[in-house]
Amino acid sequence: MTGKKVNEIQKGDRARFSKTVSESDIYLYAGITGDFNPAHVNQSYAEKTFFQSRIAHGLLSAGFISTVIASKLPGPGTIYIKQELNFTAPVYIGDTITAFVEVLEVSVPENSVILKTICKNQKDEVVVEGQAIVSPPKG
Repeated sequence: MTGKKVNEIQKGDRARFSKTVSESDIYLYAGITGDFNPAHVNQSYAEKTFFQSRIAHGLLSAGFISTVIASKLPGPGTIYIKQELNFTAPVYIGDTITAFVEVLEVSVPENSVILKTICKNQKDEVVVEGQAIVSPPKG
């Protein structure tokens, strides 16, 4: 099992995860969540929007942040407490999204960690940014 306990985490610790978003990812996400917004699943509709093509669900991209938190930093056993998100650019089919997590603050007595959370595309453009509070495993 990888990851860190609260007493092992330091300000400035970082981790990341990357994934290329496929058409299947968008349809699976729509099916799981019930979010069939035509901006995501209907090319004819999407071509008439500001984006000119289908875009991925914002929370699909934000979910990659959860992957980093659950599998790398802090890692397995971590509980999400809060997540603030700003969606700053669209994610298109074929974009490779990298989620970054950086430790801003650690409180061992409160068993909490504040994280800076960012997702960027392959052009290094920020597509999602925010901050999370998590409760890692105790040391």
